[in-house]
Amino acid sequence: MDLVLSPKRKYFFMSNTANSNSSQDVQCETKSCAAFQKQYVTRDIQAGIITAAMAIPLSIGIAIMSDYPIQVGLATVAFASFIGWMFAWFRPGNFIGAPGIAAGLAPILAMGVSIFGISNMAFIIFLTAAFQALIWKFNWQRYILQLVPTYLVEGLLAGIGLKIVLAFLVFTYEVPESVVTADGFFTTERLLMIGLSLVGAILFLVLFKLFKDRQPAVPYFALIVFGILVSLFLPLSMLQVEDAELALALPIPDFNSVSLWAYAIGFALMLAIIDVIEQVMSNAAIEKIDPLKRKCNSNNSLLSIWVSNMGSSFFGGMTNLDGLAKSSTNRLAGAFTKFSVLVIALVITFFVINIQYLEFLPKFALGIIMIFVGIKMILGLLHVANFGRYAMLLAILCGLLVYWVGIFEGLLIALAIHAFINFVIFKERDNIGTHDIVRNYLKKFKEQDGLN
Repeated sequence: MDLVLSPKRKYFFMSNTANSNSSQDVQCETKSCAAFQKQYVTRDIQAGIITAAMAIPLSIGIAIMSDYPIQVGLATVAFASFIGWMFAWFRPGNFIGAPGIAAGLAPILAMGVSIFGISNMAFIIFLTAAFQALIWKFNWQRYILQLVPTYLVEGLLAGIGLKIVLAFLVFTYEVPESVVTADGFFTTERLLMIGLSLVGAILFLVLFKLFKDRQPAVPYFALIVFGILVSLFLPLSMLQVEDAELALALPIPDFNSVSLWAYAIGFALMLAIIDVIEQVMSNAAIEKIDPLKRKCNSNNSLLSIWVSNMGSSFFGGMTNLDGLAKSSTNRLAGAFTKFSVLVIALVITFFVINIQYLEFLPKFALGIIMIFVGIKMILGLLHVANFGRYAMLLAILCGLLVYWVGIFEGLLIALAIHAFINFVIFKERDNIGTHDIVRNYLKKFKEQDGLN
């Protein structure tokens, strides 16, 4: 006999069930079920495979943009995923976040490589992790978004997004050296390559619009398959991957001047703060898309991040965080626990060991993916409109400064302009003394609990 419930009783039953599940989820947060739950194993395995399929080309593009070997970038993702899953057993920061190398930090790392040299970047990452360990230890992440306004971070990312777009635009019209002629730039082969890129971009955007809320990895997978199929019939520029010969070594620096030491400390501090800000902002979004509505603990996330960063510095790795793009894919692919992150780690480890398989990836497909990522970062400025005209103008200025004069310098100049404008307003319009302005600013950190 079937049980038939009236609408009111059905609502009451569902509400009580939801409340019961909610209570169970709260209790579950204090245990190790963030890392594994038997009833979600199948979904987590599926989500891990799908997310890895999306994360691999994205991570390759970010590694290229960072001037790091591709194998090192993928090894960083795999290592961070293993660490993220391990800490989920006893210190879960979020429940469906997927670790990876962040696109927003790629030009910063590339700048570091050009200034300090790739051999010294291991120490820079180690120093970055040390700063993040201090931020984690004293829970300073609560105050960082008060020190650096959110809209300036959006402006910074927009400037970086512009750099990414221009850097990977060349991939969409690059042709193999074997077909390059002296007849000019717009040869038949070049025009064919541009046409293929346009078709690939349209395919990607159409599939992204159709599947972004259900299976966001589909456009990435379809674009790569399209590129591989085309490469069977036409000569294309393919990805070239060198074996990085991963090995463990102490991150010992080789700086030849005091000024370089000082710049390294400031650079690592900036890298640490931006990494923390991105993680805090990502956690706020991950919490909203969590299928079981579990609360994130950003300080626990920072524990996983700094341990991963410090560990990766011993094999020359990069920085990591639970990025929103991969985490959203993980959620929409069906993940319920961090077990999916273990699956991601295993899949990416396979390609770290068998790096030669990545050479089947056409460059134009990778270029389309990274241009899409860069444009999304630029469009993040639209969110700043909610903060008002002043925030919008300052964010745009920050983005342009980041693009023109550099990431570190651009952010510092934007912060100085922001501080000067506020100082003048408080001083001239509100008639507040300099001493009181400084005291009130420091008081804000003392009395408020910050953000978590």
